[in-house]
Amino acid sequence: MDKEAIYQRLSTGDVEQVKKWVEESLATGESPHVIMKEGLIVAMERFGVLFKNGEVFIPEVLLAARAMHAGMAVLKPILVKHGGTAAQKIVIGTVKGDLHDIGKNLVIMMLEGAGFEVVDLGMNVSYEKFAEAIRVHRPAVVGMCALLTTTMTEMKKTIQYLGQAGLREEIKIIVGGAPVTEKFALDIGADGYGKDASDAVELVRRLAPQGSD
Repeated sequence: MDKEAIYQRLSTGDVEQVKKWVEESLATGESPHVIMKEGLIVAMERFGVLFKNGEVFIPEVLLAARAMHAGMAVLKPILVKHGGTAAQKIVIGTVKGDLHDIGKNLVIMMLEGAGFEVVDLGMNVSYEKFAEAIRVHRPAVVGMCALLTTTMTEMKKTIQYLGQAGLREEIKIIVGGAPVTEKFALDIGADGYGKDASDAVELVRRLAPQGSD
């Protein structure tokens, strides 16, 4: 498997070439798990390092993530058919009263690029909706985003609500967004703070490590 080839194709956001690479790798008899974990995910991780170092920017990351999703779309039916190991689930949403989602969407793309299954609750997510998603999806980690200082307090209220609902001990909670700080995260009882998308992925990896198979 030519790992450099997939990295070059993914880093330019070439959807058709990424799909072609996946199809060609399958045709040579390569395992779909290897293609996913050692090909697509490793390539996206390499690109994520560039983003973290300020060498590429959000538009480039979005293009790379879209190309990776195209490759994953080829693999998913095969993985499901062969009973692939379920990925760790992450639930994420922008808190009640906040209608911003660009940062959240970037985090989602990079988490999916790292091999996690993400349940996107969207924007303006109520305490009840977070709670219901936890009951239904049983995620390892719940992520909450806020872009406004006026909606940051909803993070604390949501954490308190989840505690009252008996769900807090089942999950790890991470928070992020422009006005959010590490001190604020600690003060409201979150398990971690991601200052940007790359940091959020590393945080999730620590809190919900993927299986090795």
